[in-house]
Amino acid sequence: MTFTQAISMVFSKYATFSGRAARPEFWWWVLFMFIVMAVTQIVDDILFGPMLGPGGGDAGQPLTVLASLALLLPNLAVAVRRLHDIGRSGWWVLIGFVPIIGFLVLLYWYVQPGIDGRNQYG
Repeated sequence: MTFTQAISMVFSKYATFSGRAARPEFWWWVLFMFIVMAVTQIVDDILFGPMLGPGGGDAGQPLTVLASLALLLPNLAVAVRRLHDIGRSGWWVLIGFVPIIGFLVLLYWYVQPGIDGRNQYG
């Protein structure tokens, strides 16, 4: 799966929480999110930074906030589908709310190979 195939797959399943997402689809999406957030922050700094003056902080990041909100649902959906690929319930994504440990557990699961063949999620 290529970068563009993975991104188009995630957008075609914008709010689909059923099914499975293979590792390449998930990790290409993570790279896409990183690039989008970096670019929007740079554009925000260029456009809105001078208006806020020195020490303006993150108050002038409207494009980053809008991009985050627009990509929140597909981000959650691909994470849930990735968990389905390894045979876990999508509700396990909530473990990410546990500081540090939750992130590390999810990261470990996200790098695991998917189950070959069919499982209860597809």
